[in-house]
Amino acid sequence: MKLKKAGLILSMALAAGTILGACGKDGGKDVEGAFKVGMVTDSGTIDDKSFNQGTWEGIKAGAEDLSFNEKKDTKYLKPSGSTEADYLKEIGNLHDAGFKFIVTPGFKFETAIFKAQDKYKDDKFVIIDGTPHAGDFKPVVKDNTVSIFFAEHEAGYLAGVATAVQLKTGDVGFIGGMEIPAVQKFNWGFQQGVKYANENLGTSISLKAQNVIYQGSFDNVAAGQQIAAQMYDRGVKAIFTAAGGVGIGAITESKARAKAGKEAWVIGVDVDQYSEGIYEGNKSTILTSAMKDVSKAASDMMKAEKDGKFPGGQTLIFDAKNDGIGLPKENPNLSEETLTKVEEVFGKIKSGEIVVASEKGDLIK
Repeated sequence: MKLKKAGLILSMALAAGTILGACGKDGGKDVEGAFKVGMVTDSGTIDDKSFNQGTWEGIKAGAEDLSFNEKKDTKYLKPSGSTEADYLKEIGNLHDAGFKFIVTPGFKFETAIFKAQDKYKDDKFVIIDGTPHAGDFKPVVKDNTVSIFFAEHEAGYLAGVATAVQLKTGDVGFIGGMEIPAVQKFNWGFQQGVKYANENLGTSISLKAQNVIYQGSFDNVAAGQQIAAQMYDRGVKAIFTAAGGVGIGAITESKARAKAGKEAWVIGVDVDQYSEGIYEGNKSTILTSAMKDVSKAASDMMKAEKDGKFPGGQTLIFDAKNDGIGLPKENPNLSEETLTKVEEVFGKIKSGEIVVASEKGDLIK
């Protein structure tokens, strides 16, 4: 009897080993310490070449780095609208499905996360470019939440230096979406970068008040194209757009003019928008892009949670010092001279030799 029992146990163990051996990466093998990561998208699609896409790519990269099962352990949900109720509904759906680490991209999630962090106390929340509040704009970041912001003014500064050094002379412009702090800081940083280049790098670039415009939304593509057309007609060579869909309208206008042989550059924002500006072969009207590494923010927080170091209750700033902002690694439309100058300036910002103001000061707007 003992021999039969031992044989049965051995057979069961061998069978279990066979089953476990079959559960490789494609078989859905659980990774020790893995957790389910969910995302609720903001308005727009998951491939919007902006915050949604950047956040999701960061989650996928984090899953790969941590050897999570991407299909099993990551998921995004697109709400039917962009109200607090819409966001809370999808956060609840993720929670019910076992996704207890939830990442949300953008300031529109602020009041939803304010409520969610109390309703789902055992869940972890990451809000990118926003901070939880009750509608009064008084930050309340609980221990299960991390709020992440970026030094947009530093990214804008680098873009300003790059634009000035590349173009040497002429007028440039700025189109913003809603006049909110993140967009304003891009504008202020850009102006400071142009000023630095003019004073230190032998350039002569002008940014006139009439060419600094906030359209008032992030989705009016037609308005963006119209504003860009007016600026180009006034002789502007390049427009820095921090405006979401409004910026896409400006890119559309730039491509139409480039096809006609005219100089009409755009400086992209948030992510590398080079592909958005392609109009002929691999030519693009995107001179460069002022980037916020949203992907890094998402993947870094996943790693922190995996390591038991989730910085709950904190507000983090991703800036030059931690490589949270910058220009694309590949800039086909920038010369080696420009790239060298930008790299030197980037190093000075990292070291603190150059301090970029996050406030307007004596700038145009």
